[in-house]
Amino acid sequence: MLGHTGDDMESLLSIDDLKEDLEKILQWAIVMKSDNEVALDFFPLDGMSIGSIYEKPSTRTRVSFEVGIDKLGGNSLTLLKGDIQLGKSESVADTANVLSRYLGGITYRCFSHDDVVELSANSSVPVINALSDKHHPCQAAADLMTIMEKKGTDKLKIAWVGDGNNVLHDLVLASAILGFDINWAIPKGYEPDEDVINRAKEIAAKTGSKLMETNDPIEAVKNADVVYTDVFVSMGEEHLKDKMSDFDGFQINDDLVSNAKEDYIFMHCLPAHRGEEVTDSVIDSKNSVVFDQAENRMWSQMSILTYLINRPAWDTYYEMLEINFN
Repeated sequence: MLGHTGDDMESLLSIDDLKEDLEKILQWAIVMKSDNEVALDFFPLDGMSIGSIYEKPSTRTRVSFEVGIDKLGGNSLTLLKGDIQLGKSESVADTANVLSRYLGGITYRCFSHDDVVELSANSSVPVINALSDKHHPCQAAADLMTIMEKKGTDKLKIAWVGDGNNVLHDLVLASAILGFDINWAIPKGYEPDEDVINRAKEIAAKTGSKLMETNDPIEAVKNADVVYTDVFVSMGEEHLKDKMSDFDGFQINDDLVSNAKEDYIFMHCLPAHRGEEVTDSVIDSKNSVVFDQAENRMWSQMSILTYLINRPAWDTYYEMLEINFN
C-alpha cells in the first residue's frame, strides 16, 4: 500500500501503508519519548514547513501535530476549513499541486476518505491522513505504541466494544500487523468495512494474529489484555438520533470489564462521552491509560513524520537505539 502517489514518495492513508516498518516506527517513538538529550540537536524537519488541513475541529490532532512538528525543528502551518479554497473554488487535485510547491508534507483531517486519496495522488510531498471517514492511522499508531509501552510485544488479546468505525478499521489492521489477537463486539448493522477486514485477514495469515467479530461484548472482552471503546455517535452523526438505542448493553462498565484480565488496560481515543460508552468508574480507574494514549499521538506522529519526510534522519536515529521491550 506504500506509494499511493505512484512514485518513490510515500504517504500514510491507512495504517497498513506502514506495515513493513510499523513496529520499528513505534519503537522509535517510545525511545524518543524518553530521550531527554535528543531535543538538543535532533531537528529532522529543520527548514521545512508542514501544512495541516482541518475540515473537522480537533483538540488532540491539532495540538499533537503542531507541538510535534515544532519539536522536530519544523514550522507548522495550520489551515482551517475557511482558510483555503479546498473543495470550494479549487479542486482537491489543484490544491495538492499548489501546496506541494510550498510544503515538505501535508496532514489532512477530512470527512471523505476519497479526498485524502485524491490529495495524495496529486501531491509531490508526503500526505498523512489525520482522520477520514474510513481510516484513522495516526490514532492506531498511538494506540499500538501505548499497548507496547504498557504490555510489551508478546502475544496479547485486544477487545473492542462499540461501532465498526474508522478507529476500529486501523486498530484491526495494526493489531494484525503486530501479531496481536483482536476481538470486536458490534451491534448488528454496524459492522466494519468488509474490504478493510479482508486486508487485515491477509496480514493476519502471515503474522498469526487471530481476528474475531461478535455481537456479544462479554465474549469479546473475556480474558482481554486491552479493552477499547469509542463514542457510539461520532462527529457528523449527531442527526442519527436513534443510533444510541442500538448500543444498549455495549457500555464499558465495571460488570463488563470484570470479564477481562485483572491487569487489563482501558483505552479510548477521546473525547469520551462519559456515562454513554464508558462509565467514570472505568475511565478514571487505575487500569485506564487514556491520557498516556492521548500523549502518544504526538510521539508516534513525530516518528511517522520523520519516517516519511526525512528517512535518512529516521534511519540514523533508529540505528542508535538499544531497545528491549520484553
